[in-house]
Amino acid sequence: MTSLSSSVMGLSDVLRTGSTPTARSLNWLRAGVLGANDGVVSIAATVVGVAGASTAVSSIAVAGVAALVAGALSMAAGEYVSVSSQRDAEQTALARGQVIPSVVEREHEAELTNPWHAAIASFIAFLLGGIVPLVVVLLPWGGLRVPATFAAVAVALVATGMISARFSGARVLRSVLRNVIGGSIAMAVTYSVGALVGLAV
Repeated sequence: MTSLSSSVMGLSDVLRTGSTPTARSLNWLRAGVLGANDGVVSIAATVVGVAGASTAVSSIAVAGVAALVAGALSMAAGEYVSVSSQRDAEQTALARGQVIPSVVEREHEAELTNPWHAAIASFIAFLLGGIVPLVVVLLPWGGLRVPATFAAVAVALVATGMISARFSGARVLRSVLRNVIGGSIAMAVTYSVGALVGLAV
């Protein structure tokens, strides 16, 4: 738990002071930002696609909740496997006396990437990101359900883009546009597919 809290504190320091992130903080950043983005886009695309085929709120809710749980578990499992493989490679390199940039030496003890930290960060981030479009689409918007979801998702993607740029030092505008354009295309495509399927059946 100490290493877990220190990772979170490291990310907080980067956000507050703009200091250079550590390898462990970057591991959390990658898992967290990817998880949040995936959560926002995946759930938004799912519920918008279903909304294109059916106006029944119950159908949208079932599809959204199922996608939220499945997506969070899938992201966590994927991160665990991926980072475990990275950790195995680091351990092998250290055993051979190699120096690798992703490993920080503290008090003569190698600090390796932690697959559990990445899995937990990804799981939580996906849930938090996915809840945004799910809650918005279920509100009583009437005919504005889909436009309202698009708008909420755009705001969420702007936020994750800004956070990503803040950590990585990238240009904010480029990061935000990349997020918003990618998410908008995904929602537009799935809504169109849902509408076509709804007409067919």
